[in-house]
Amino acid sequence: MHKTFTLKTSLAVAVLLALPLAQAAAITEADYKAGKASISAQYKADKAACASFSANAKDICFAEATAKEKIARAELEYGYTTKPADHNSVLVARAEGSYAVAKEKCDDRAGNSKDVCIQEAKAVEVKALADARMGKQIGEARTDAAEDKRNADYKVAAEKCDALAGEAKNACVAAAKVQFGKS
Repeated sequence: MHKTFTLKTSLAVAVLLALPLAQAAAITEADYKAGKASISAQYKADKAACASFSANAKDICFAEATAKEKIARAELEYGYTTKPADHNSVLVARAEGSYAVAKEKCDDRAGNSKDVCIQEAKAVEVKALADARMGKQIGEARTDAAEDKRNADYKVAAEKCDALAGEAKNACVAAAKVQFGKS
């Protein structure tokens, strides 16, 4: 039962980690350019809306508009390229944007309360950035694991070819190299 539970848990985690990648369907270049224009227009509108505020409320509004723009640009880039590194950039943009807004909100406080607020905001950012790094490391680990598996499969295929001789062996080794991406 323990082995079955571990396998099911591993599969569930793998599916959950792959969901964001599966949902990201590449967009066309025209949609990408239109998205960039839309994000710029929205950012300008959001900044203009901030003009009606004053003092720290205005600073918070600007921080929210800037964070929203950076996150939207990162998401657009990821939607266009679908690269895991760009997905990581989305996570980083969200973490940094949340921190910038939270830090501005802390400016309404004073003394120790303000210090605690800033430290809490920083802790949330650090955790989110650590999660982003972990996602990047998981992606790299997957790549390494896939390469290790491919190498192991190639070694098995090459070993099977050793049972043959002459031209048959050469053909077998060549086929194994092609199958497992070896030069």
